[in-house]
Amino acid sequence: MLEKVLTLDSQLLIFLNGLGSENYDGLWLFITKQSNWTLVFLIVLYLVYKKIGIKSTLYLLVFVSLLLVVTDQTTNLFKVTFQRLRPCNNPDINTIIRIVKPSNSFSFFSGHAANSMATMTFLFLILKKYYGYAFLVFLFPLIFAYSRIYLGLHYPLDILTGYLFGATFGFVTYKLYQKYILKDS
Repeated sequence: MLEKVLTLDSQLLIFLNGLGSENYDGLWLFITKQSNWTLVFLIVLYLVYKKIGIKSTLYLLVFVSLLLVVTDQTTNLFKVTFQRLRPCNNPDINTIIRIVKPSNSFSFFSGHAANSMATMTFLFLILKKYYGYAFLVFLFPLIFAYSRIYLGLHYPLDILTGYLFGATFGFVTYKLYQKYILKDS
């Protein structure tokens, strides 16, 4: 059963990765770099600050920092435990996919997907009562994580697992933030 799932995962990667074009490689390389999203993060942070004030926003930054550290380190633990080769390093498919950005680390599961989904789930849960369009924050993890498939760095299952882990951990972190920080607000 697992072998069939992994085969389907590879086939979906080959299809999605194959949709790419050299004309767009630069755009997806730009998208995959976290620092290029700084303006978006600052806008979201401003929207949060505007509604919850400076003290709660500072606590929020501490929670987001801890969230990112735990999510990132958990991702690394899974990668070294499972040691799944990235698509770009998998000899079974690396000659038939587009490899835009090589990497030597392991693939399962995506830190980009986990970190972005964890952070945006946490922020969405804070913003949703203030902004009807707060759901738009989920465009970031969607686009950000897809870049990893486009570049030949992750399988769709790596992304989905990262999303699930990130959403779960973002929710748990929000509940802790709600219990210990928002109770005073």
